Amino acid sequence: MRLPDEVRKDGAVALNWDLIGTGDSEALLRPRDIYAGLANRPWRYLHLEQGEVLDKWFARRDDRDVVIKQNTGGGKTAVGLLIAQSTLNEGVGKAVYLTPDNYLAKQVREEAARLAITTTDDPYDPAFRAAQAVLVTNYQKLINGKSAFGVVGDGKEVIDLGIVVVDDAHAALARTEDQFRLRVPADHEAYEKLLDLFAEDLRHQSANAWSELEDKDPTALAPIPFWAWADKRHEVLQILRPHRGDPSFEFVWPLISEVLHLCTATATSKAVEIRPSCTPIDRIPSFVNARRRVYLTATLADDSALVTDFDADPGLVANPVTPGSAADLGERMILAPVQLNPGLDAAAVRVLARQFADGDRDGDGVVDAEPVNVVVLVPSDRAAKAWEPYADRTWWARDLEAGVKQLQGDHVGLVVLVNKYDGVNLPDKACRLLILDGIPRPLDGVERREAVALADSTVRLAREIQRIEQGMGRGVRHRDDYCAVLLLGANLAVATHDPRHLALFSPATQAQLKLSRDIASQIQGEGLNAVRQALRACLGRMPQWTERSSRALAEVRYAEHGAVRDEAVALREAFHLAATGRSRTAAERVQKAVNALGDGDKALRGWLREQKAAYLNLTDPAAAQQALAGALDDNQFVLRPVDAAPVQIRAAVAQARAAAEFLAGEYRDGVSLRLGVQKLFEDVVWGEEDRSDDAERAWQKLGQHLGFASSRPEKQYGKGPDNLWALTSARQAVTELKTGSVTDTIAKRYIDQLGGSVRWLNEHSPEVKALPVMLHPSRVSDGEGTPPPGMRVVTPNKLKQLKDAVTQYATALTSSPGRWGDEQAVAEQLAHHKLTGDRFFDTYAEAVRTP
Repeated sequence: MRLPDEVRKDGAVALNWDLIGTGDSEALLRPRDIYAGLANRPWRYLHLEQGEVLDKWFARRDDRDVVIKQNTGGGKTAVGLLIAQSTLNEGVGKAVYLTPDNYLAKQVREEAARLAITTTDDPYDPAFRAAQAVLVTNYQKLINGKSAFGVVGDGKEVIDLGIVVVDDAHAALARTEDQFRLRVPADHEAYEKLLDLFAEDLRHQSANAWSELEDKDPTALAPIPFWAWADKRHEVLQILRPHRGDPSFEFVWPLISEVLHLCTATATSKAVEIRPSCTPIDRIPSFVNARRRVYLTATLADDSALVTDFDADPGLVANPVTPGSAADLGERMILAPVQLNPGLDAAAVRVLARQFADGDRDGDGVVDAEPVNVVVLVPSDRAAKAWEPYADRTWWARDLEAGVKQLQGDHVGLVVLVNKYDGVNLPDKACRLLILDGIPRPLDGVERREAVALADSTVRLAREIQRIEQGMGRGVRHRDDYCAVLLLGANLAVATHDPRHLALFSPATQAQLKLSRDIASQIQGEGLNAVRQALRACLGRMPQWTERSSRALAEVRYAEHGAVRDEAVALREAFHLAATGRSRTAAERVQKAVNALGDGDKALRGWLREQKAAYLNLTDPAAAQQALAGALDDNQFVLRPVDAAPVQIRAAVAQARAAAEFLAGEYRDGVSLRLGVQKLFEDVVWGEEDRSDDAERAWQKLGQHLGFASSRPEKQYGKGPDNLWALTSARQAVTELKTGSVTDTIAKRYIDQLGGSVRWLNEHSPEVKALPVMLHPSRVSDGEGTPPPGMRVVTPNKLKQLKDAVTQYATALTSSPGRWGDEQAVAEQLAHHKLTGDRFFDTYAEAVRTP
């Protein structure tokens, strides 16, 4: 018989606690009970909202797909971990918890340790394989062409999973799509072979885009027509397959090789990008066959991508699990200075931000309050540069782990984070003033093309709002947290003012925006001191503000149903059909979605009809071309049919009448008009090549604001200028926008391109006289170019004069309600500011100068 290990001094036997309470008791299944059973709970009780969510999930745990929605900072990590542990305890199978990146995976493992949940980061760990530990890793570890979990056809043993928890699911979408996107870089031998294979097709689709590819122009963007891709798919396979083991291929090729014929391909000067219309997620059987899939998401308005990217059940996605109340969001005051006063430019706000970081809240140079951490989110290195004189630190993704610890531990000052709008937790004093200075722009070829074609679509707006809401959520991480948020620029101001945008925010954010608009209405037209006063009310914990802030959220409820767009379901179903050889049925499924849209969202209708044509082409190429012609009627930026002919534009009978009709249809109030005009000029950015599409679209819309018939022939027909304005019945402005150029002279190739565009107009509209125009940082032609006769240049200085004039034009029209729809009032302002067709380019452009 074994003697006791210890005997107390009084002779009593010490208790062996390892043998007590460990008999045949069953493992706890309910997540609430698992938490309650912890000996050292990190919090005495779960938050009410966490408990509600866990109970609702447990009741629905046998649903294969469950979306859990909670406000940012609502404790989703603990919820996901407890659900994973519950699944292990129930014996359902192995558990995987996926995060956007390794930095966040480390945070989740730290949270798990506080919850006494065993985790690992190694998919080969025996504890994970025995379903005794939760694997916490990033999305890419599971979803890649060499996945340790097995890929269809690779011969590996597929790891059977009981549950996959996808944390921050909306952030996962972009990363998941990226895993199914093959980039053939320009320095790869297959790149030139692909361009040679499709040279004639690309030239026919867009002669200008082909020339830009040949010139290695960074702005070049040339979609390969789907009929050419399908016709030459065997040649494509011969070019690509030998490189399937190359570093740039090996993690993607096994995922898309079987659906290569269903992919879209886009050529840029950096790469040929190939991706399917929906992710073939079934190539990862561990994910597809997992018995439970739980998506932890913020309260975003559009969940369609969970269907298109993860093949989640649309009916289950539309029935999310939420807490009973949406009041679990931290407190935020959200202001857009330029919406309050167009004179409050970004430079003034940067000074204010610096002063708040130093504790000088009234701006008199004297510290009058506790210094705070100010965090600025910017989309690019160029945007970060504008903050250099004011910033204490500028951090990129690689710096985040150490940087965030500094912010959480001490006062750092003003910190700029570059292109990091999600996955960063800045609770409490880590961030008291958060500033969004722009949002990320599409960078790759496929996304840039979608941005052009869907610019006015609700689908595109939803993606923008998602990024904005993710960014605004960085500074409040729990219900007792608080933060002031400033949104710089007209683009962000429009998002918090325009009803179409506002409807896409979460219910709690909408409530906070409404409260903030009540404040904004009282300081409308005031200067920076009024903004300071509002911020001091928030950061100084003024009772009147905190009481109203709490009240604003008190009755907010989560939306009962998730938003899953019908066309997203159709695209996923159509992809399945086409992937199994039923392409005609796939085309019919897309057409049903088009019919359901009716006359609404014409941009999306045209985009869908192009997809229908692509499927139809696999069995009936002639019918596909007819379908594509119909798509062009809805959306002028879809692919052009083989025999598409340019449509002439004609000047309005009366410029002022056309302008008044456009403005009245576009803007519901004066604030919207002022912001809309400011947004146009914000999108014309000098020195940034990747903003060329934005500049071209802005210039087109500027013409419409002024009453000119305005089009983008190069984008619409693949030939002609970037932009065409019908100034009068006899004169049209042929415009090339080279805003991304940084040279001191206008290059010969740009001069030649403008000359070619003039000839294009002369061929198609011989009765019209062309006025050659270029937007360029210099008015001087280089020695080798021969400018077309009469060429005018809009330089940065002239653009600034134009911006001032158009801003004054818009401001004058907002002096009384609806005045911008009055033809006579518009005519007076057009004439006063020299914005009429006969004076515009004489005033706001300079004659080209030759050396």
